[in-house]
Amino acid sequence: MTTPRLYVDAPLAEGAEADSLPGQGRYLGSVLRKGVGDAVVLFNGRDGEFAATLAAIRKDAARFAVGRRLRAQDTPAGPRLLLAALKRDAMEWTVEKATELGVATLRPVLTARCVAQGPNLDRLGLIAREAAEQCERLDLPVLEPALALHAALDSWDPAVPLFLAAERGAAPGLAAAAAGRAGPVGLLVGPEGGFTVAELDALQRRPFVVPAALGPRILRAETAAVSGLAVLQAVCGDWVKGRS
Repeated sequence: MTTPRLYVDAPLAEGAEADSLPGQGRYLGSVLRKGVGDAVVLFNGRDGEFAATLAAIRKDAARFAVGRRLRAQDTPAGPRLLLAALKRDAMEWTVEKATELGVATLRPVLTARCVAQGPNLDRLGLIAREAAEQCERLDLPVLEPALALHAALDSWDPAVPLFLAAERGAAPGLAAAAAGRAGPVGLLVGPEGGFTVAELDALQRRPFVVPAALGPRILRAETAAVSGLAVLQAVCGDWVKGRS
């Protein structure tokens, strides 16, 4: 059986002890039937990944004895994602897959044609944490509060190119548009109904917004998000060097 891999908030160092997060004790004891002395793997997004053992477990809580470090903290900054707020199931699926794809930050944006309001960030954070545990990334993505589209653009770092997933019009393919880019990049995916004319005009006035096509087909918003992130990771992200 695969050794359980868990995210914790506590500092990690060989010889230290670390407390579990809420729910992890019940998961280890009741679901996985683990007991004192059983092996786990821990990471906290700061200190790397460590071998550990269960030092104590009681109801919902557990305590770990931290052993040797397995991997140093070396997590490249992945793409940033601005995603029009989607319905709950689609949003949760996208957050899970975006985490697996190495997204650094994800902010829901509210547009004229959104069919959903601001999502539950606590719920999305749990989904991102579980995805990070499963895919063996060493950090968690930052989930930022939902903002209206114009406010999200105002808060965007203008030094970072923001690729707009363009459904219509003559735009270069995303791979070509991103080729040769160094440093952080972002992806903006609109709602199922697309951006309004006024929103597109506002986007075109921002010099950091770069329209880019995702192929000849019209994609669902969640498909566009994961497809675009995969292209960015392959062209100018951490897929270039592969897994260490």
